[in-house]
Amino acid sequence: MQLLMIGTSELLIIGGAVLLLFGGKKIPELMRSLGKGVKEFKDGMNEVGNSSSQQEDNSVNPDENTQEKIHADYSSRETGINEKEKGQ
Repeated sequence: MQLLMIGTSELLIIGGAVLLLFGGKKIPELMRSLGKGVKEFKDGMNEVGNSSSQQEDNSVNPDENTQEKIHADYSSRETGINEKEKGQ
């Protein structure tokens, strides 16, 4: 784990290399783009979390229309079974 720890001197070297590669004018643009990317990623993760929790809510508590459709479907199947029994 000691290999993954970055100290102050390493951060200064990395910062200097970035400054030399991109120049002083590009760094704020890069940081702004990085910030927007992180924000979009977080928004996307929240959206996925919200949509999955809504799907769970709908599967646990279906709306009244869904319950009526299930009841009507069950009733029609039950009626069909009763009619078949009468015919036999």
